[in-house]
Amino acid sequence: MASVSHLWIFFGLVFGIVLLPGLDMACVLGCTLSGGRRAGLASIGGIVTAAVAHVAIGGAGIAAILLVMPALFNTLLVAGAAYVAWIGLALVRSGALFDPGNTHAAAAIDLSTAYRRGMLTNLLNPKAYAFMLAIFPQFVRKEWGPVALQAAVLGAIIVATQFSVYGAVVLAAARARGWLAERPLALALIGRSVGLLLLAVALFSVVEGWKRWD
Repeated sequence: MASVSHLWIFFGLVFGIVLLPGLDMACVLGCTLSGGRRAGLASIGGIVTAAVAHVAIGGAGIAAILLVMPALFNTLLVAGAAYVAWIGLALVRSGALFDPGNTHAAAAIDLSTAYRRGMLTNLLNPKAYAFMLAIFPQFVRKEWGPVALQAAVLGAIIVATQFSVYGAVVLAAARARGWLAERPLALALIGRSVGLLLLAVALFSVVEGWKRWD
C-alpha cells in the first residue's frame, strides 16, 4: 500500500480541488437553498455516488479512452455544462428558490430530485474526469499491492473530503435559507443570483475545459 505521506499528499490535492467553486459546489448550494438541509445532503449523496463511479472508471482504465479521444471528453464537458446551465436559467427566469410559506414540504419533495441532480452533475463534471486522468493514476502502483484495494482507499479519501467540504456548504446555506424565508424580495434576488452563478460556472467550465483539451 502507498505510504502515509503519499496518502496525505493525495488528500491535499483532493481537498484543494473540491474546495474550488465548480459545478458540484454550485449544485449543492442550489439544492440546499431550494430544498433545505436534507435536500443539500441528498445532493451530496448523489455527488458521492458519482464519485464512486469515477473511481471505478479510473480503476478499470476507461479513463484512458478519454485521453486518446478528446472529442468524448468535450462531449461530457458540454453535456454537464448544459445541464447546469438549464437549471441556472430556470432560476434566473423565476427567482423562486423555494416557497417561503411551505419550506418543510419543499424539502421533503425535493430529496429525490436533489440526489439525482447531484449525481448527474458530478457524472457529467469534466473536472472529475480530468482528475482521474492527471492525478489519480499517480497514486496507484502495482508494487504497492492490489490495485482494487488502493483504488478503494483513495476513493474513501475522495468521498470523505466531499462530505466534509460540501457538508459545510450545506450547513451555511441552510442557515441562510431560514433568513431568506422571512424576506421574499431578498429570496427572489438570491434565487436569480444563484441562477447566474450556475450559468457562469457552466460557461467557465466549457471555456477552460475546451482550452485544455483542444
